[in-house]
Amino acid sequence: MKPLALILIGAATLSACAAPATRISTGLQRYGLDTQRADCVGTRLQGDLSLGQLQQLGRAAAAYGKNDPNPGVLTVGDLIRVATELKDPAIPLAVGKAAAGCNVLP
Repeated sequence: MKPLALILIGAATLSACAAPATRISTGLQRYGLDTQRADCVGTRLQGDLSLGQLQQLGRAAAAYGKNDPNPGVLTVGDLIRVATELKDPAIPLAVGKAAAGCNVLP
């Protein structure tokens, strides 16, 4: 999950040259998700979550991945688990909706 955390933190810090959706999509593609579904997830998360919520999700994913025996593997199930541990109910809802709407189910 460390790579996922870096993706989300990178998306949340917003560089001048890439929107959060693009950064999320690029990161997801690096871990094997096809371009169409990665773009879909990135666009949905950017549309449904604020910058602060993306940052929360990124920090939670980084903490979750510290003891991950296989940190190079990115699963939507892991991301959904991380999201459900946050106190903001909008985050797991957005992650779940993005996963389902983009046909990226765990």
